[in-house]
Amino acid sequence: MTLVVATFYKFVHLPDFQEKQTPLTEFCQDQEIKGTILLAEEGINGTIAGSRSNIDAVLAYLRSDPRLADLTPKESSAKTPPFARLKVRLKREIVTLGVSDANPTQQVGQYVPPKDWNALIRDPDVVVIDTRNDYEVKIGTFRGAKNPQTHSFREFPDYVNETLNPQHPQKVAMFCTGGIRCEKATSYLLRQGFQEVYHLQGGILKYLEEVPEEESLWDGDCFVFDERVAVKHGLKPGEYDLCLSCGHPISQEDQQSPYYEEGIACPYCSESLTPDKRSRQAEKLKQRKLAANRQNPLT
Repeated sequence: MTLVVATFYKFVHLPDFQEKQTPLTEFCQDQEIKGTILLAEEGINGTIAGSRSNIDAVLAYLRSDPRLADLTPKESSAKTPPFARLKVRLKREIVTLGVSDANPTQQVGQYVPPKDWNALIRDPDVVVIDTRNDYEVKIGTFRGAKNPQTHSFREFPDYVNETLNPQHPQKVAMFCTGGIRCEKATSYLLRQGFQEVYHLQGGILKYLEEVPEEESLWDGDCFVFDERVAVKHGLKPGEYDLCLSCGHPISQEDQQSPYYEEGIACPYCSESLTPDKRSRQAEKLKQRKLAANRQNPLT
């Protein structure tokens, strides 16, 4: 059976978010849903997988709250379950920036539809910033975009404070995978005094879905947080796999490296891999192969 993978988020004031955890968990369990949903006072963020009818049931359940009535997921499909279990977690933030000077429920930058994005980022007066982490940027980004070289979103405010100046009027355009990080980033910049702040509506994924490749200003693949690892124009699967030890996307060239060991290490984590973790990864690889053999005894 083909599974539906639904990714969604919404910044909205949810003062009762703690009370929503148990009933939402129980409803998802009844629908045999797997994945992760984060709840915070600032909103909801989730990626879940299940059958078409069960995903629809959960989305209807969430939209029954008037504050989430316009919740709009991005969907993909998976032939094998991308998640092992269900987690509904309470968090301080649905995407962690770690500062109080960002509240998308109060103010955000100007949304730019994918069809208008090229014209904006071609403007020489616009500073284009990729708000994703360094390992994501390295496999693909928009031409001319700045890479803040962050290892986590928490480092983004430091990048802004060190490299940008609201006293020097400039247009700032930001983007991320699906829209959630750059939406919060625009809120932060506005609070710092920046006046013209823009972000790509629907994120890179919406751009790759809607903008023809021959018109595109995107180079490379886009890292995604599911079994596809990366996607290209038209949201076709990319050429990357995922290191099961450190979570770094790995290319076919990386897999030819002497530092690559399937399921255990890759060129990005091999030198820092402790004997204990190597042993754990080897045991996990063994268990995965045993489980695969049980499912396909003749292969």
